[in-house]
Amino acid sequence: MVRERGLPPPLLWLQIAVLVCASVVIRYSVSLYPHSGQGNAEGRTREDGTRMFGDYEAQRHWMELTISLPAHDWYHATKDNDLLYWGLDYPPLTAFHSRLCAAVMHALEPESVALHSSRGYETASSRLYMRLLALASDLLVYHSGVIAAALALYGPASGSRKVGVCIAAALLSPGLII
Repeated sequence: MVRERGLPPPLLWLQIAVLVCASVVIRYSVSLYPHSGQGNAEGRTREDGTRMFGDYEAQRHWMELTISLPAHDWYHATKDNDLLYWGLDYPPLTAFHSRLCAAVMHALEPESVALHSSRGYETASSRLYMRLLALASDLLVYHSGVIAAALALYGPASGSRKVGVCIAAALLSPGLII
């Protein structure tokens, strides 16, 4: 019996759900390892004496900037935006994503994105919130895109093997997990 094009069969949905769950568990497990600069309260010091921290601080700082400053100041040096201290260097769409994440962080832990006073801010709860925000973003954007692309490429009637392999290759790729 050949299925007409339409919704994927229930077994394919189960396979997709298992792959998404495995991907989320792996991504979260990887996130539990220390990040660059973790626990380094002193940071590294720039030539001008400014303390720098790791990648976590860069992401946190971008949220601080995007929620605290008007969009026209995000990419320009101002008294509130030292471009040498993790200046925002991603395109505007990514900056607006940082702003959305910052709104969540501000609601949960406002001191984590307070302008100026949050430099080097790192608590267990703020790390957890940022990890969960990254996972949520992955699920909403990347995972849903991969699933839609696999279904569009192979069609739900092609059988679960091709679609499943395509989704597994994309969601479980080590380079995209780390």
